[in-house]
Amino acid sequence: MKDCGTCPIQHRAVCSYCDADELVELDQIKYYRSYDAGQPVLWAGDHMEFVASVVEGIASLAQAMEDGRTQMVGLLLPSDFIGRPGRDLAPYNVVAVTNLTLCCFRKKPFEELMARTPHLASRLLEMTLDELDSAREWMLLLGRKTAHEKISSLLAILATRDAALRKQKPADGAAFDLPLTREAMADYLGLTLETVSRQISSLKKRGVIELKGKRRVVVPDFARLLSETGDDVDGGMIS
Repeated sequence: MKDCGTCPIQHRAVCSYCDADELVELDQIKYYRSYDAGQPVLWAGDHMEFVASVVEGIASLAQAMEDGRTQMVGLLLPSDFIGRPGRDLAPYNVVAVTNLTLCCFRKKPFEELMARTPHLASRLLEMTLDELDSAREWMLLLGRKTAHEKISSLLAILATRDAALRKQKPADGAAFDLPLTREAMADYLGLTLETVSRQISSLKKRGVIELKGKRRVVVPDFARLLSETGDDVDGGMIS
């Protein structure tokens, strides 16, 4: 169990705009669940009994096709929200990529609280719009970028999110623990394992990133990493 005052995602989660009284109400309908890496959280079509915030770890969002193939359509990082008020069924498979901790809220009481709590509704709307931006970025990442740009973009996204959780800017010195195995990165980006390893080695050799141990990634110059992503300064792809 975790206390809201010491929660590592408190300033970015769906409850981040709530006042003390609203947090007390949320505390009455919340509980925590933990999942091991590889363990399913939800299958598409499951009846949802809860909505949740990712506290620690990463989960994947994937959609199954009629022939049995699956396509990963996104990653859920700390502070991301699972579920949609007003929807009873899960639209995607949600699977823990790493060991995962969720702060869950019973769905019906959460919907009732949201209806009378502008702070909660406002933050959820803001997060939904952010998710829409992420989905558009994901379309660009898979559809037009080279393998090198995909790896660079993923590292930039992870560095940015990690810095945000620590209330910092990536430019102040980006260093984070890579939460994905190279196999998971290959699956996420639609690449082979060999290609992922080759591109990471290339970034390391050229000094764009540094690797400390098995998982620690240091970005000496975040602007240089961004220049490897194929995006211009406004976030669009360089043609």
